[in-house]
Amino acid sequence: MMHHRIRKIRSIRRLRRLNWLNRFRRDEGGVQLVEVALVVPIMLLLFGSVAEFGRYFYEYSSAAKASRVGARYLASKCVNNASYQTTAKNLIVYGNAAGTGSPVLPGLSTANVQIEYSGQTTSVPEFVKISIIDYKHVSVVDLGKLLKKPSLSLNIDVKPSVKMRYLITQPCV
Repeated sequence: MMHHRIRKIRSIRRLRRLNWLNRFRRDEGGVQLVEVALVVPIMLLLFGSVAEFGRYFYEYSSAAKASRVGARYLASKCVNNASYQTTAKNLIVYGNAAGTGSPVLPGLSTANVQIEYSGQTTSVPEFVKISIIDYKHVSVVDLGKLLKKPSLSLNIDVKPSVKMRYLITQPCV
C-alpha cells in the first residue's frame, strides 16, 4: 500500500499539471485571429465565384442581345443577299452596320456568328436563326492553368442563339 502522504503529493502534482492546461482554456487572446484565418479564405472563394458568375452572365446576355439585334435585322431582309448577312454580322459583333470600332465583347469576331435559315418553302424561309459559336468565356483565375490540368479549366463556351420568324412572305427579286 502506498502511503497517504505520497498519494497526496502525486494528486497535488496532477492538479498543478491540469491547472497549467486550464490557463490556456481561460485565455481567449488570439481566438479572433483563428476565426478570421478560417473564415477569410472561404469568403474570398465565395466572392470570387460570385464575381466570375457575374462576368459570365454579362457576356452571355450581351451576346444574346446582339444576336437578337442581328436576327431582327435579317428577319426583314432578302435571303440571297450576302451584303445583308455581312451587315447583320457587323451589327452583332461591333454594334454598327459599318463594322468599325471595338467588338461588343472582347475576342468576338464575325467568324463567331452563324446564320441559318430554316423551314424553307421555295425561296422564302420560315425562320432565321443567329448563333454565337466558338466563343469562350475567359475567367480571371483559370484553375486549369494553375493546377496544370486543362480538364479543370474555367474557360467555358458562351453560345446563345436566337430564332425569329422570317417576315417576308414573297420571294425577293
